[in-house]
Amino acid sequence: MSSPKTANSVVIAGITPYFLKRDNFWFEKNLHKILKTSKTQTFFEKNIFLVEKDQQYNFSQFLRRLDEMGYEKVYKVSDIGEFAQRGGIIDVFPINSREAVRFEFLGNKIQTIEKLPIIIEDEKSAKEILQKKLKSQRLFSDLKDVKQGDYLVHLDHGIATFKGKQSLSVYKQEATDYYILEYAKGDKLYVPLGLERKLSRYIGFVEPKISRLGSFLWQKTKKKVKEDTEKLARELLEIYAKREIIKKPPYLPEDEIDFQLASSFPYEETPDQIKSVQDIKKDLESTRPMDRLLCGDVGFGKTEVALRAMVKTVKSGWQTAILCPTTILANQHFQNFRERIKNLPITIALLSRLKSKREQKQIIKNVNEGKTDILIGTHRILSRDVSFKKLGLLIIDDEHRFGVKQKEKLKKIRTSLNVLSLSATPIPRTLYLSLSSLRDISLIKTPPPGRLPVKTFILPFSEKTIKTAIENEISRKGQVYYLHNRIETIKTAKKFLQTLLPKARFDIAHGRLKEKKIVEVMNNFQKGKTDVLIATTIIESGLDLPNVNTLIIADTSRLGLAEAHQIRGRVGRSHIQAFAYLLCPKHLSEKAKIRLETLKESQALGSGYKIALKDLEMRGAGNILGKEQSGNINSIGLNLYCQILSESIEKLKKIGHKGP
Repeated sequence: MSSPKTANSVVIAGITPYFLKRDNFWFEKNLHKILKTSKTQTFFEKNIFLVEKDQQYNFSQFLRRLDEMGYEKVYKVSDIGEFAQRGGIIDVFPINSREAVRFEFLGNKIQTIEKLPIIIEDEKSAKEILQKKLKSQRLFSDLKDVKQGDYLVHLDHGIATFKGKQSLSVYKQEATDYYILEYAKGDKLYVPLGLERKLSRYIGFVEPKISRLGSFLWQKTKKKVKEDTEKLARELLEIYAKREIIKKPPYLPEDEIDFQLASSFPYEETPDQIKSVQDIKKDLESTRPMDRLLCGDVGFGKTEVALRAMVKTVKSGWQTAILCPTTILANQHFQNFRERIKNLPITIALLSRLKSKREQKQIIKNVNEGKTDILIGTHRILSRDVSFKKLGLLIIDDEHRFGVKQKEKLKKIRTSLNVLSLSATPIPRTLYLSLSSLRDISLIKTPPPGRLPVKTFILPFSEKTIKTAIENEISRKGQVYYLHNRIETIKTAKKFLQTLLPKARFDIAHGRLKEKKIVEVMNNFQKGKTDVLIATTIIESGLDLPNVNTLIIADTSRLGLAEAHQIRGRVGRSHIQAFAYLLCPKHLSEKAKIRLETLKESQALGSGYKIALKDLEMRGAGNILGKEQSGNINSIGLNLYCQILSESIEKLKKIGHKGP
């Protein structure tokens, strides 16, 4: 084994666009000029670091200099633009070198400088990857409106509390403005303005654990997350690559059937709906299988877009299926779709456990023989005995709610079949940015015309409030959701309401009822046979009943922010003014007060995007990426997670994906 190469001095260039455009030969050729200029010009002074053996350097200042020159601190150096520290050893991979360097300190003196056997083969490619990484960091930083007390994540040092900005003069230099970050044990880090790309907001499901400044734990955490996101990126790229190879016959262009369906839509389409329909039309008329994610806030018209895609598929000679997470939702889709296509030459069926075995057998026989055009159902659709004669499109409603086995089947399906996934939670901007280079995504962010914001009231629990709210809704021929999220006491809640309003008609819905009973209750409610539905959060999943325009939540403090927002979206689904009464105990924790206040402030339509900086963004990310990634997101925050995912995708695409 050859002994390591030693050196007497090394020049480290700062990570700037100017230097990234220069190759290593340029640095070697102009080294004398560069060193001379670094003594007189500010730019070169800040971005050129000459390190010499046997020279004195303050160890902490050495690390800080690398940080401020844009180098990323990692657990172990593997790419240009990184540095790592272990005890008195600092490894750096300068952007102006083909190999990494190790500096070994004895106190504040550099004892040895060694060249490490970490070498880049393709200098140009490595620098292009780093340039994309810098661009990615800037995109995901977003410190607009950051306030004191907010949690920020530093790329190299971890999660801290933002303590404001301060102007400081360091080592007799000109005063500079710094972001002040406070870490565990009161340690502070000063980040100069201009280095914002290393900072991002922390968004997570949990209250974050503040990092310890100088601890190796953050580097280990980041290393694990990078490995996991690279695995996810490989999976995404694998599906993407397979879909690129497979060809399918293009579907028919628009004709009379499409126009007839569009004209029977009782509302005016929003610009986002029109664009989504056009996106899907383009996908279906191409020769590449579609894999599109359709995201939108509750009640913004995703289902209508899906129906038009289904009809386009059927009239092109193919079958289509929609997979629903619950029997209630499958039943509602079936009722609505059957009504919409009643004048079209299209057959439709519902497959779920609500059907008898004999009925299921006949439905499956018709599907397998190609006699059924549209099949709506729960995961029963994925059973072995269901084999479509000519399946052309699968629509997945809220994919995150299916189990691991179902997801594995769906992963195999989506490589060769047209797939449209619907997500009821708005996709966070950061996740959109990281996935958009691989997945086709359509966003519906605008509310339907004539839709009014839900008037939201946060009040202490009161019999008078409940009685007045229900009476007012019934007097205008409307209906009410009364959310009582405890199955054990839901019958007691019904008795309480019956005593309060003896003339009103009440019914109960919760997850422990038999499915046939739930569907019967919901059908009666939909037909107006019930005035008030007393329910658990079972009503959260996609129910669309335009006549229900008052929501009363008995104890809102028990719900998460995103959950309460989703449930509020179940009312106000027409042009009629809707009301939400968020009742709560008189004594609330500080966190519960903030959560309720956020809901009150964000009652404007489409405010899922405003709440996104709270846990709604997290929920969207968890839903789209899957539960297995939620722990990673919590450990480093959503923005940094999405940044790392984006970098992994770009890196794998650049070097050429060769499979797992």
